[in-house]
Amino acid sequence: MVTIAPKGVKAWVTFSVKPEHRVETAAVAGEWNDWEPEAMHPKKDGSFYLRKYLLTGRNYQFRYLLDGEIWVNDDHAPRVHNPYGTENSLLELENMSA
Repeated sequence: MVTIAPKGVKAWVTFSVKPEHRVETAAVAGEWNDWEPEAMHPKKDGSFYLRKYLLTGRNYQFRYLLDGEIWVNDDHAPRVHNPYGTENSLLELENMSA
């Protein structure tokens, strides 16, 4: 799940994922960071989160990486096809620019 708090030309974006099965680590990667996985913080309930400050005025594709090997999409975000024959989640910030 993604929550967005617009702040002018940027927005606070909180990425949250609760894997179906227990995992040790979770990361988020997307177009804003050249698909380099960024470690997410664990919570006691088994979910993970990461808060980022991203530019508005565009959309970003992203995915979660579980235990360094399993890519999953956000169940609550729209999806778009990628060049690898699968789908990516879509973070929509395009219409939020000031």
